Amino acid sequence: MTSVAVKARVTGRVQGVAFRTWARAEALRHGLSGWVRNEPDGSVRALLMGPAASVADMVRRMGRGPGAASVKDVLTERTEPDPAIHGFSIVG
Repeated sequence: MTSVAVKARVTGRVQGVAFRTWARAEALRHGLSGWVRNEPDGSVRALLMGPAASVADMVRRMGRGPGAASVKDVLTERTEPDPAIHGFSIVG
């Protein structure tokens, strides 16, 4: 299985709505590794690593977010997978 990695930046009303907790649960449910964190500008940033189809599905899910969120945009960029990261963490 080939692993891919994507950095995502989610904008809109995504802080204070349990977005990070939801993202961690969704990522773990889909077998992804990485992390999610709040940014000072009000966005949420994430590193998603795993099978290409699962990462793409997670990016789509992040475009909707949890029920209380109002996502404006999800910007992504490909990056190299980090073999040192295992599991999925909320880091900030």
